[in-house]
Amino acid sequence: MPIVKTKKALAGLSSGQVLRILSTDPGSVPDMAALAEQGGHALLESGRAGDAFVFLLRKA
Repeated sequence: MPIVKTKKALAGLSSGQVLRILSTDPGSVPDMAALAEQGGHALLESGRAGDAFVFLLRKA
């Protein structure tokens, strides 16, 4: 589900804007990397904050 919500959020952003994503789904780690690569977006950060995974994506 994090990927679907991320794609919707990215659709509302302009090129160059940064989206911060929080997820508790461990599968989101490879999913966010794949989404960034496939969409030409920049994965600026991928890490953890407590129980959550944190990602920063810059829209292409």
